[in-house]
Order: sequence, then C-alpha cells, then structure tokens
Amino acid sequence: MSYWSNSEQDIKAMLKTIGVKNFEELIANIPEDLRFKGQYQIPDGLSEMEAQKLLEELAAENVPLIPFAGAGAYDHYIPAVVDEIASRPEFYTSYTPYQPEVSQGNLQVMYEFQSLICELTQMDVTNASMYEAGSALAEAILLALSHTRKQTVMLPATLNLRYKKVIETYLRHMDVQIVEIPQKHFTLDLEFLRQNLDENTACIVVQNPNYFGFLEDVEAINQLRSAHKALLIYAYDPISLGILKTPGEYEADIAVAEGQALGNPLNYGGPFVGLFSARETLLRKMPGRIAGETKDVDGKRGYVLTLQTREQHIRREKATSNICTNSGLLTVRAAIYLSALGKKGMQQVASLCLNKAHYLAEGLTKLAGISLAVEAPFFKEFTIKLPVNADTVIQQFAQKGVLAGVSLQHLGLKDHLLVAVTEKRTRQELDHYIEIMKSILD
Repeated sequence: MSYWSNSEQDIKAMLKTIGVKNFEELIANIPEDLRFKGQYQIPDGLSEMEAQKLLEELAAENVPLIPFAGAGAYDHYIPAVVDEIASRPEFYTSYTPYQPEVSQGNLQVMYEFQSLICELTQMDVTNASMYEAGSALAEAILLALSHTRKQTVMLPATLNLRYKKVIETYLRHMDVQIVEIPQKHFTLDLEFLRQNLDENTACIVVQNPNYFGFLEDVEAINQLRSAHKALLIYAYDPISLGILKTPGEYEADIAVAEGQALGNPLNYGGPFVGLFSARETLLRKMPGRIAGETKDVDGKRGYVLTLQTREQHIRREKATSNICTNSGLLTVRAAIYLSALGKKGMQQVASLCLNKAHYLAEGLTKLAGISLAVEAPFFKEFTIKLPVNADTVIQQFAQKGVLAGVSLQHLGLKDHLLVAVTEKRTRQELDHYIEIMKSILD
C-alpha cells in the first residue's frame, strides 16, 4: 500500500491544533527516566520502489504447503463473487457496524446473514455474529447459566482445545463448576455423562463433528439432557450441515460455530467470525445484536437494530454481554458465500469433503502400521494412529511441500495425527499424500 509521511508543515499544523508548541511539550508529562535515550537500530530509509522489492524478496522465502491441517480452520474454496462484492467500498471500508445510525445496506446484509444461518441450522433466531467460535460458545454457556440459574457446565474432552481455553477464561471468577466429560474411543463417554448429569446441570456442550473429526451420538446425549432439563449447546461445522443433521433437528437450545469456512480465508489464524443461534424462547437473553425488518412511515421496507444487549446500549445491569464489536465484514462474506452456493451448492461441497476424506483415510489405512484412531463415522476430518511420531511425519511431509495435519502430542497422543480434507484437495494431491506417507514408513 502506497503512503506518504507527514511533512514538517503537517506536523506543525497538528501540534498547533492540539495546542502545544512542539513534540517535547506534548510529552512533557512523561518522566525523563521512562524515556528511551539510546539509539534505535533502524536501517536507512528506502524509496517506495526499493521497499516494495525488499518485501517481495522476503515474501518469496515463504514456502507454500498443500494444507491437510484443520482443527477449526479450513482451506475451503472461496468463489470469486465473494471477493468481488465484499470488496465494494460500502462494505470494505465500513467500521464494525453496531451503532443505531448504521446504513440500511449494512443492516440488510446483517438481516440476510441472520436469515441464511437460521435456514442453515434450522434454529429460530441468529444474531449478527460474535468474535469467533470460542467466544460464541462461552457466551452460550453464560446464557445457559443465566437462564437455568444452575451452576454446573458439562464440557466434553472432545471439544476443540482453543474453545475450552476461552470458556475457562470466561468462567474463571464465577461460582461455576466445570465437569469434563472424558473421551472414550475418541468420542465423549456417554456412561460418564449418564452418571454425572444431575438437576444442577445448566448445560451440556457437544461438538459435532468433534475435535478428532468423529461424529458424536447426539441423539443419545439429547435424551439424557432432556430428563434433567439441561440446555443443549451444539457446536457445529457449517459446511457439514450440507449433509448432516442440523442443530434444530437435534433439538439444540443454542447452536454456535466458526464461520471462517463460509467464504473467509485462513489469514494465519484470523480474524474469524462466530455464529450464534438459539431457540426463540432465549431471544431476549442472547448476546450481541439482531437486525430486523420493518416498515417506515411511508410503508416502505426498512431495517433496524431490534435487539442490542451491549452494556453501551442498555443499563449495565440488564446487559447480557459486553461485546462491543463484531466481525462485520466476515458476516458479509458469509452471506455472499451462502447465497452464491445455495442449498445444492452446500450439499455438493459437503459431499466432496466427505468423499475425499474417506478416500484418503481408506488409502492410508491400507499402509502397514496405520489405522483410524477409532472405527467411527467422520465427515471431512479424521484422526489416524501412526507407527511413528506424528511430529516427525509432519516435518518430513513439509519437505515435500505438504502440511500433513495436526499432531496430537499436546494431548499425550504423540503417534496420532489429525487430518482434514476439503473440497479443494484434488485426486492427485490425495494420492501424493498417500505416496509420501508410504515412503516415510518404508
């Protein structure tokens, strides 16, 4: 991006506007012992052309890898129409739109986004997004605690670890008991849930597909929680809903997800966008805000913010969240993506992910020493058990230009590898992956 530095005249004008004679007067209240007195180790300045050349040389040192890593962030194809429309200045340059005076165009996009996510999930109501999936899930738990007035939260060990860290941060200073449901054969232990679920349980969290890629028995979980009137919080993969049952069909009370897969690039880990949907009975306790459709005094269709639970908008004691912004541009991209693909497109993308993931898993498990972590249904991601250290495998794959997956050594599973396959992976890339693995094990 081209830029111009401030001229001497610019600096003088700014100082005059501020009401000081010079920069030293501006920082006069900063004690001398706190000021840096040394010399900055900054190289000589470059021209714009020289700076651009240097940055291009540095960028050329990056080695692109074909990604088979997931764990919550996925390399899905983004149709050109998403970039084209989302880069329009009225979307691209607008700050996170949450004020009442936000334009009708942005409000309509929020409304359409909410409607699309409701249709995708078959839930009653969706807000105009959260920061990312972790905070959306934490806010869902806060809602459940407030609604049920109970103190126990049941989290599965099969939950994405980043989400769990966010939840623990949110609840750290609250009088809340977190009960972890251990994993059994890489899905949550239903028997443990059955024995530990009681009348003080506010909610049960289930991620489906789970962190290891395998599908949970949500029907059984739903039956257990119904007997104790606990809320079911369902964390889902948006792409999976092209072929899997929706949160609404599972009778979830709250559904959350990471919306990065819906037309948003990986961007080295962010920004992401959290999806948050709920049953209508929980509407007034939802965090964030909701855009609604109405008519003006002339009978023309218009859009307004119908729910704003931020502590800046209503009395602090009545606020349900202190979220003060949202990933507005990313919701625009998600809305464009869903509109462009439609129902058939989502089904096709989901089917491609499913078929390609199973093709790769079948090819890998034919190799000596490799097996699925468990013989259980999976969607686009799966965990394999290796006869060697997973970190070593990842390093050797990288030398071949492939990001093999995510090592589960942080869980004490040093010989397990989490592999993700999206619709972008070609037959040649899948076969290449199998050949690299075969060469490592031979």
